[in-house]
Amino acid sequence: MTDSWQTLVVPGYDGSGPEHWQSRWEAAEPDWRRVEQRDWLAPERADWVAALDAAVAGAELPVVLVAHSLGCATVAHWAAAQPERAGRVRAALLVAPADVERIEDLPLSPFAPVPTTRLPFPTLVVGSDDDPYCAPERAAGFARAWGAEYVELAAAGHINSASGLGEWPAGRALLEQLVATAG
Repeated sequence: MTDSWQTLVVPGYDGSGPEHWQSRWEAAEPDWRRVEQRDWLAPERADWVAALDAAVAGAELPVVLVAHSLGCATVAHWAAAQPERAGRVRAALLVAPADVERIEDLPLSPFAPVPTTRLPFPTLVVGSDDDPYCAPERAAGFARAWGAEYVELAAAGHINSASGLGEWPAGRALLEQLVATAG
């Protein structure tokens, strides 16, 4: 997108495989960096937050975050725990936040409760009206609590590989618009 910031990709549970829009965007942008986690299938909040903190601290430029699912909760926990470093974030695109307080079939409870404090950077939350991991009312509620704009997609599921979005150009346009308006 540009050389004036560093984009960090923050995947969720299972790490966004090669067909996921996050992975496709990252492959198309060699300067983007993925926040790697020690264990994608047994997530621990402290570990995931520490990995995000290290990635932000190590970035030489202001940061743009592109998070999906459990990555959204990771961003919220990190911003609450590291308010001084959160000032390095230019903007955040948070897609399909996982409702970790209500998902019972995945090991996401270490992330509950999700912080509902206002995020100190411009944020756009994108949800879907049929997301099996977060009801649209909850996604909109997270957006309000985080002080974010909210966009709801129709019939996009969890906005992941299974959603059939491919490169998801509409999402890329949302990111570009967010960054442009963030200044």
